[in-house]
Amino acid sequence: MKYKSILLIAIGMLISTSLWADKPAYRIFTAKGKKSSYKELLKDASTVQVVFFGELHDNPICHWLEFEVTKDLFDIKQDQLILAAEMFERDNQLLLDEYTGKFIRKKDFEKEAKLWPNYSTDYAPLVDFAREHHLKFVATNIPRRYAARVNLNGFEGLDSINAYQRGMIAPLPIKYDSTLHCYKAMKEMFNESGMMHQTMNLAEAQAIKDATMGYFIYKNLEENGLILHFNGAYHSENYEGTVWYLKDFARKFPFDTTILTITCIEQDDLSELSEEHLGKADYIICIPTSMTKTQ
Repeated sequence: MKYKSILLIAIGMLISTSLWADKPAYRIFTAKGKKSSYKELLKDASTVQVVFFGELHDNPICHWLEFEVTKDLFDIKQDQLILAAEMFERDNQLLLDEYTGKFIRKKDFEKEAKLWPNYSTDYAPLVDFAREHHLKFVATNIPRRYAARVNLNGFEGLDSINAYQRGMIAPLPIKYDSTLHCYKAMKEMFNESGMMHQTMNLAEAQAIKDATMGYFIYKNLEENGLILHFNGAYHSENYEGTVWYLKDFARKFPFDTTILTITCIEQDDLSELSEEHLGKADYIICIPTSMTKTQ
């Protein structure tokens, strides 16, 4: 009996620490590293005017949760919900409107729009949800050809564009704070590595994207509405980038603009949030580094 008890204890310890242990696909933490839940995240997200969902572009858990958050926020907000995304450039807004408004067919939209390689698996469900439920879907990103001009020539590269082109970009000249960590880190990274196909204007090219996304979120803000914006995590981490620009534009409103940020990170161990990720967002979704990729 004694040996049987010892064996049972050993098996119990093995189960709790071995391959038999539970393997969660994600865990949610607050900015301070406190364990939280999807229910709490959703509750807080439903009370603000803008939610930034900062994704890892090739992570399937991010994309699944984006769709789940969309569905659940729609159940709460109904037609007050607006979807918006970095993944669509301003010169594709008409196509988005025509498709979500059921004016053109799916195959025509997908043939003519500039779509990311993982569109069919990761973003089509969001666009189709907007189409099915008659929701506005806002293309927020600057056309990449204009960002490329900034990368090559700095902000001065946009001085000669015409009024129509300016309509697809945040108002010029844009504010630019080179001391923000997100831009300062880019500069330092370039200086250290001399990245191929990039220039010293890489941070400015990032800023023109952030400013344009922030501006078109601002343009679609409604006091009682909720904009759910999908973007790469770097654009909204630490409340910088697009969040910084949105706050700057929103100062013009007679009402306070409430914002909640979500960011996704990867760790080997999900039991607690690493110190390096503390404070990156209001809610931090921690995903195993071994998670499969979507592209």
